[in-house]
Amino acid sequence: MDGIKKLLGIIWLILAIVVLYYGLTVFGIPKLGSEKQDDIVFGSIIVFILLPIIVGGLGIFGWYALKGEYSKDKL
Repeated sequence: MDGIKKLLGIIWLILAIVVLYYGLTVFGIPKLGSEKQDDIVFGSIIVFILLPIIVGGLGIFGWYALKGEYSKDKL
């Protein structure tokens, strides 16, 4: 079971990197450079509020799972 948790930790870390890249390149940066005010507000919310919460949560959870913090010995 601990092996599965470590594998999922790697998957969550990779998912955090993918979400960060996709969020910045598709939703964030292009919307911030737009002429419309609606796009600028949407891009700001994505880049400065949602991405840090999502990527930070996935990254921390994946890092702890990879380190073995969720093993039976530590619980």
